[in-house]
Amino acid sequence: MFMNGEGRPRAGWRLLFQFSLYYTAAAFVGSLVLAAGAGRTSAPNVLLYVGAALAGVASVWLAGRFLDRRSFPGFGLHLNRAWWSDFGFGLLLGASLISGIFLFELAAGWVTVTGALRAVGGAFFPAILAPVILYSCVGFYEELVSRGYQLTNLAEGLNLPGIGPTGAILLAWVLSSSFFGLLHALSPNATVLSTLNIALAGMMLGLGYVLTGELATPIGLHVTWNFFQGNVYGFPVSGRDPTGATFLTTEQAGPNLLTGGPFGPEGGLLAPAAMVLGLVLISLRVRRRTGKLGLHTPLAESPNR
Repeated sequence: MFMNGEGRPRAGWRLLFQFSLYYTAAAFVGSLVLAAGAGRTSAPNVLLYVGAALAGVASVWLAGRFLDRRSFPGFGLHLNRAWWSDFGFGLLLGASLISGIFLFELAAGWVTVTGALRAVGGAFFPAILAPVILYSCVGFYEELVSRGYQLTNLAEGLNLPGIGPTGAILLAWVLSSSFFGLLHALSPNATVLSTLNIALAGMMLGLGYVLTGELATPIGLHVTWNFFQGNVYGFPVSGRDPTGATFLTTEQAGPNLLTGGPFGPEGGLLAPAAMVLGLVLISLRVRRRTGKLGLHTPLAESPNR
């Protein structure tokens, strides 16, 4: 029950090991940072997120090396020219989708710009580097863990007779995205709608991975979606107010059901509209670049095949 026919732990055990290792390591690093007093500053605590990123990378590398027997680049990190091109597309897409939400709210009179280039406790340009690093870390390690490791192992484990690789990838895509949403249910000001929207965000982020087998588009999209949401337009990000510095200082009004209120855009009904558009644009991008549109079925195969 523990080992499969290849002498590797079954997918469920691999997922449990990686998840436990990651959260144990992240909690340990976080406790060290807080004990050292870095968590008492008003600026974004970059060390916490750098530590979480290192914990994520280490957990995926160790689980991949000793349990999966899969190379680290095999989790969607083949850093070739096409990879960087897709990464750039993801950066542009994340910025554009959040900008669309901001412009819609601005036109509707639901958001008012009250200032610009605001920094907490210092000059703007040094202060803005902290959220840049923070969201770069978040975008990288959350995609590596949620899509690169978890989705891949779910797809391999679900590739059973009667399901096949295509069905397994689709199920893994939905399940990993749902788990991603549930993890954000504990965020400040979270609601049922915000949890559902974060799950849909997981679907959007995961689409580039299930179509190409690479994390380039998901990482780029994740980084700029969060950064533009919080530190360009001043919206809350997953229920937390932006910290460090913001390009614009804004005040929100309008119906919380649409804007998301204190949770940020991901808690309202404008976000899923942007996410559906994101799903369409990612599909068009993959079709244009590769000449085809289909699931990357090797995701559901054993690395030893």
